[in-house]
Amino acid sequence: MLARMDWGMRQRLGGILRPETGRAVMLAVDHGYFLGPTTGLEDARATIAPLLAHADSLMCTRGVLRTSVDAERCPPVVLRVSGGSSVLKELSNEAITVSIEDALRLNVAAVALSIFVGAEFEKQTLTGLATLVDEATRYGIPVLAVTAVGKEMVRDARYLSLCCRIAAEMGAQIVKTYYCAEFESVVSSCPVPIVVAGGKKTPEKEALALAHNAISGGARGVDMGRNIFQSDHPVAMIRAVRAVVHEGRTAGEGFELFREYARGA
Repeated sequence: MLARMDWGMRQRLGGILRPETGRAVMLAVDHGYFLGPTTGLEDARATIAPLLAHADSLMCTRGVLRTSVDAERCPPVVLRVSGGSSVLKELSNEAITVSIEDALRLNVAAVALSIFVGAEFEKQTLTGLATLVDEATRYGIPVLAVTAVGKEMVRDARYLSLCCRIAAEMGAQIVKTYYCAEFESVVSSCPVPIVVAGGKKTPEKEALALAHNAISGGARGVDMGRNIFQSDHPVAMIRAVRAVVHEGRTAGEGFELFREYARGA
């Protein structure tokens, strides 16, 4: 896939998917754009700083990037560019909220927005994706589409395959989705790389099992947030996730590494 892209696009994607493994550990800290001061991110700078050295890329908003991340220490950035609705309203009522010019000023590796397939405002999120792809491709910037799930949507292979394939058909270069039973069918029907969302906080062993299962099922990486920064030992957790994703460790081996790293913290 990368060989068919122009140099700038390939270079930016190469900063997200590590060339040595073709995989990615993305640190998601963009929750505040609709959740406000998410638990663990009240002081974004304090939470993010110790994790940066262990993340292949950082998924965040421009506000957090400018105020809470040191440019000299930051890995490649996947910039959240959609929003417009809070958790108090219909979340699918999103639009593009950041210009491509501002993304360029921030020197991002990719831009990201959510699509809400089957939700009330499905059409505007899909046409927003199309618009973003047109604008970002002009400057060689990849687009990551997040297959957001509405309250009535079932996270099964049939639905997620629909979402991921539509995102790829609209031109997204990467898709972020959820892990599910028969995940291999989701991956096999999507022609672009898939990374798996970490979702809500679960026990560390379960989150590491999610990462292992996702990679085993064909995902190219994980985009974890709460399962890292809401852990009692965030640095130990992201290091364990890296071992699972990049070194092929099992969930059990990853959990043993987590406990070892936590003891040495």
